[in-house]
Amino acid sequence: MKILAIHGSSRPNGNTEQLTTKALDGLDATHIHLREFNIQPIDDLRHEPGGFRSVEDDNDRIVDLMLEHDIIVFATPVYWYGMSGMMKDLIDRFSQNMRDDRYDFKAELRKKKAYVICCGGDNPKIKALPLIQQFNYIFDFVDLEFGGYIIGQANKPGDIADDHLAMQQAVELNQLLKK
Repeated sequence: MKILAIHGSSRPNGNTEQLTTKALDGLDATHIHLREFNIQPIDDLRHEPGGFRSVEDDNDRIVDLMLEHDIIVFATPVYWYGMSGMMKDLIDRFSQNMRDDRYDFKAELRKKKAYVICCGGDNPKIKALPLIQQFNYIFDFVDLEFGGYIIGQANKPGDIADDHLAMQQAVELNQLLKK
């Protein structure tokens, strides 16, 4: 089973990345950091004659990686009660991916499972729930099975180590994925 972790944080080795690393420790996982890629915002031309135009960025590379893996972990800090802008740009481009003739994006995602790992500092166990619901709706729309989520409480670098529940949930997810 191949796992792809898509990290949406602008901060290297931040709390969300640490929690995700704990969850995927010892597993065959590929980690990519959106801050190292160029993903252009969507130019929504789906209703225009000719539809979407080709975009010279790294979206295709990330889609290829998604299609090569069995499990996709979307890891994002909670920024203003939602996913990071980098993650949102990637998700917005799903509209374009679903109309790409090179593959059947939804049919391919239907074969996969997704997890969400997020961290925030302002009561995220409650205030990040709309973010989890948003991912749930996204996954439902693209027929991607939602395996579960972890919400960590962390603000300053390293704070995630003090969220014993989230750290335990990461261990439990790790054990589940090892089966």
